[in-house]
Formats: sequence, C-alpha cells, structure tokens
Amino acid sequence: MRRAKKSMNLFLHRVLGFCLALVLVSLAYSQGASDATLNAVRTSDRTDRAANGKLAPDITAAEHMRRGGVYMANRAFAPAREHYQAVVDNYPNDVNVPAALYGVARSYYQERRYEEARQVYEKVAHDYPQTKEGREGANFAASSLLRMGNGAEAAARYAEYLQKYPNGERIDTAHLNIIDGYREAGRPQDAIIWINRTRERFAGNVVEHNAIFARLRLDIALADWAHAVQTADELLQKPFPAGTNTNADEVLYLKALSLERGGRTQNAISTYLMIPDKIASYYGGLATNRLAAINDATARQRASERMQTVQAAVNNAAVDYPAPYSFQVVKEAKKRGLDPRLVLAIMKQESAFKPNAKSPSAARGLLQLTIDAAQKYGQRAGIKLVTDDMLYQPNANIAIGSEYLAELSRMFAGLSEAIAASYNGGEDNVARWLGRSNQHDAGIFAAEVGFTESKNYVFKVMGYYRAYRQLYTSDLKRR
Repeated sequence: MRRAKKSMNLFLHRVLGFCLALVLVSLAYSQGASDATLNAVRTSDRTDRAANGKLAPDITAAEHMRRGGVYMANRAFAPAREHYQAVVDNYPNDVNVPAALYGVARSYYQERRYEEARQVYEKVAHDYPQTKEGREGANFAASSLLRMGNGAEAAARYAEYLQKYPNGERIDTAHLNIIDGYREAGRPQDAIIWINRTRERFAGNVVEHNAIFARLRLDIALADWAHAVQTADELLQKPFPAGTNTNADEVLYLKALSLERGGRTQNAISTYLMIPDKIASYYGGLATNRLAAINDATARQRASERMQTVQAAVNNAAVDYPAPYSFQVVKEAKKRGLDPRLVLAIMKQESAFKPNAKSPSAARGLLQLTIDAAQKYGQRAGIKLVTDDMLYQPNANIAIGSEYLAELSRMFAGLSEAIAASYNGGEDNVARWLGRSNQHDAGIFAAEVGFTESKNYVFKVMGYYRAYRQLYTSDLKRR
C-alpha cells in the first residue's frame, strides 16, 4: 500500500512538473516575441555571469526554462541550449529536466543539426518514456532521420513509435511519414503496404484521404498513368475534409496531366478545362499553360480566352500589387540573377511591405528574416555584423533576403515554386520533395510539398508573381 501510494505521488509529481514546464515554455513563447523581453533576458544573462563567463549557479530551474523559452522564441539557439543544459546539469532531479532535454533537442532540430538533435531526442525517449517529452522524442528522432535522408531507417523508427505508443498523439502523422520514408528510400512496394494499412486504420477520416493522395503522388512518380487516373477519380468522388493536404483543383490537375502523359489528350483537355483559372488559382494557371501547349486548336483557343480573362482581372486589381522599395529590390536582385518580381511577390506575402513587421516565430522585416538565417547570409550580402534591429532596416533586409533567395535559386535550378517552398519550409525538405516527385513539372512538385502551410504559401506567392510579371517589367517599370 505504501509503495503504491509512493508511486502515485511520484506520478502526480511528474504530471504536475510536466504541466508546470508547459506553462513556463508557453509563457516564454507568448512573451518572447517581444524584442523588449529578449533584450531584458540578455541583460539578465550579462548580469548573472561570473568572471569565468558561466551563468550564476543560483538561477532557478524555472528561470532557466523561462529564459531558454524566450531565446528559442527568437531563434537564438545557442543561449537557449545553455539555459536548458544548466537545468540538466544543476538540477538533475528537477521536474523540468525532461522539458529541458527536449528543448536542447528542439534547438538542434530547428538549426537543422539533425544528427545532434536525433541523439538528444533518443535520450529523452529512452530516459523518460512515460512523459509527453519521451513520446515526442521518439517521434522527432524518426523525423530527424527523415530529414537526414535516411528514409528506411526513419520508417522503422516511426513503426517503433506506433508499437510503443499505439494511442500516441502522433499516430496519424507517423503512418504518413512511414509512407514518405519508404518512398524516399526507393521502396515503393513497402510504401504501398503502408498506404493500405493507413487507409484501413483511419478509414473514413482525413488521414485516409491523405493516404489516398500519397498513393496518387506515388503513382505519378512511378509514371503509372492509368493507376494515377484511377486514384485521382477515387479522391474526386469523396469530400475534401478539413486537414486534407490537397484540394480538388490539385487532384484535377494531376489527373489531367496523367491523362495527357498517358496519351489520352482529349480527356486531358476536358479535365484541364474543369479547373477554373483566376488570379489566385495556381493550378488554374498551370492548366491554362498546358492547354496552350497542346497541339489542338480548340484547346489553344480556350487557353487564350482564359488568359485574357485573368489579365483583365489583374489589371482591375493592379492597386493590390504595388512595387515599393523598387530601387533597392532591383539593385539587389539583379546583381544575384534574381527576378525582382519574385522578390516582391515573396515580400508581399511575408510582410505586406511593412518594414517593422515581426512574426510570432521572430521573423523580422520586409522579407521576414530570422536572425539565424540573416547571420548566415549577411556577410555574403556585404554586412559584417548582423543584429536583430538591423533586420527592420529595408536596405539591410532586402540585401540579406536577396542573398538567401539567390542561394535557394542556385540550389533548385531557379524553380520558383521550390524557391518559395524552401523560403517557408526549409531547403532540406524541398530537396526531399523534389527528389521523390521524380517528374519535371512544377505542379507535380507543388503537390509533393508536405506541409499544408508551405503549400498554401507557394500558391499565394506564385499568384502574386503571376500578377507582377503581367504588371511590371523585370526592372519594375509599370507596363
């Protein structure tokens, strides 16, 4: 009885500790977006350092967690790790230790130092398996492997997560990530097995819908055009529930392209025409371009009509597409081989041209640069020392952001969709999405974008880019 009571007390202690850690981290993140809060924490750290440079030993575990959270919210990863590690080293029995270790792992992960992240995630999962941090550690250890390009190993690790935590918080994404892992490892038959398992496990909900969409993308990567059409038809017969990482226009485009590549040209034309073309319709624009390229007089005539309708709509909405900071944008873009209109499209989406904009994830200025990215590309842009405040200055922000975009352009052979996707979702992810698409088509790549936020970002940026190309010359002179 006494042992049971002791175990219950220990369990409650851990639960309360976890809740406290969540509150502290949440509070730090909610407050941490403030530059004043960040500066206050930096001041406290300077005050609390000994002559040897180490933080004072009397800082409480809770205060370390708070300061670590503020630094993480501002993507200052090294000082965040210092505080989290201090909890682990100085307070090894504190209830915050699992959250502190998880914070260390998360900081490496966000820096894209995936092997270091994996090792710490594995430690959290091993040492604290009954905590939420332990479950998250097991999941993100697998995610780290996926980001490193170890698809089969990642899939196996996700399968272990499912076996250990059959009711875990991430069982849905674990199933879908196993599919992606096997696809990226060049094991399509294993991917199909897991597609079928996922459909059976989640029959009737959004996860099943995403699994069917995964099969459609796999069919296309394998150039199995007949099965791709069949899979697309299955998707189109179902409603698209909230949380689905696709939409009807996207599926129609993939079906039409599959019909076209399978030699069924007239069916392809009919399907392309089912996708409405408007200013903000990404796949509508691609469908119009495909119609214009087909050797069929009727298709080309319809394409011309669709283009004229969109051009008129863009002209009527021209006031929504200004070109502020045009001198600086042209100067920085041209010297790096970028289209200034693409820079403007990204700037419009990122900040709506507000130089003092700051996001909850600590992205700052016109092109919403984070300090870690700015410090990486600042010197190449001719700025020796980059500070947080500097990112609110238009000249500096445009110069550094253009350098970053130029690097992405070089990395992805100038594919605008990939540049936009990587600016939002990370170049390592885009490399994976491009690799598994296995087809040279912008729309197929866009369909592979694995984050709904990043996919919608691509759609918006490409819509803006289309309008800017119509309204302005490459020197940003109004046509």
